[in-house]
Amino acid sequence: MKEIDWANLSFGYMKTDYNVRINFRNGKWGELEVSSEEHLTLHMAATCLHYGQEAFEGLKAFRGKDGKVRIFRLEENAARLQSTCQGILMAELSTDRFKEAILKVVKLNERFIPPYESGASLYIRPLLIGTSAQVGVHPATEYMFVVFVSPVGPYFKGGFSTNPYVIIREFDRAAPHGTGTYKIGGNYAASLRANKKAHDLGYSCEFYLDAKEKKYIDECGAANFFGIKDNTYITPLSSSILPSITNKSLMQLAEDMGMKVERRPVPEEELATFEEAGACGTAAVISPIQRIDDLEKDKSYVISKDGKPGPICTKLYNKLRDIQYGDAPDTHGWVTIVE
Repeated sequence: MKEIDWANLSFGYMKTDYNVRINFRNGKWGELEVSSEEHLTLHMAATCLHYGQEAFEGLKAFRGKDGKVRIFRLEENAARLQSTCQGILMAELSTDRFKEAILKVVKLNERFIPPYESGASLYIRPLLIGTSAQVGVHPATEYMFVVFVSPVGPYFKGGFSTNPYVIIREFDRAAPHGTGTYKIGGNYAASLRANKKAHDLGYSCEFYLDAKEKKYIDECGAANFFGIKDNTYITPLSSSILPSITNKSLMQLAEDMGMKVERRPVPEEELATFEEAGACGTAAVISPIQRIDDLEKDKSYVISKDGKPGPICTKLYNKLRDIQYGDAPDTHGWVTIVE
């Protein structure tokens, strides 16, 4: 294999040695299978292709200074996938089976785990799809769980630096009591037009307001929002936001730092009062926000006056990364060490 330029990896797909698969048939999950084939063989009438019975997760493995490989909050990803399965009526995979698959695929592809301090990590993508052939709209009877991995660099080209965002009103990512709280492809398909518009206008990503009243901040394209003011970490409470594991972790770290944490509706006007703000998720960890423009209202909420990440965002980012890489003690039991 040609040498990988770890320091200049983009956030994208790279072929690795193996993926793992588990099939659900006759009411039960089968044995774990290892494959070196990048393609899936699917029936043309599979429910994932017609009725959107498709769910995925994203998590990462990190190589520490001590050479150990750590996977971050694996059980939380298993729980979120189970929640998605309940939401769109797919066969649920137990936490133990999820963990078995993740550990296996990471071990099999160990040579693709980037070295410590390269700024890169191993992205892990579990995928669950309905595979049985049917034309009526009802849940599949057969499913396939697949996990593949790819070494990745930072999600945003500049790494940990501030980015401009734009509020897009004409499109909704998800409705209240819809599928916004589940990690399914349809939510991402729903965000493509708004995301393209934001990029075309020169922004790094789009922001959605709540679909019902268009008054409250919901989330940004593929990430949760948080704002900081008066020693308080504030993040939106909404029935259409994906529960971000990164956001959950940052809330805990903010509490550990002696901050107050509030989950509540965040009206758009409140953006003017934040000392710092960020978008957070597995891919970027924290993308600090420089400003959020509302073109329809001809308003710009400038959050970072000097264009640099603020002190609390920086501290939270470093704290989380230190736990992920094993440079700080894992006091909350978030990390699984790959033996």
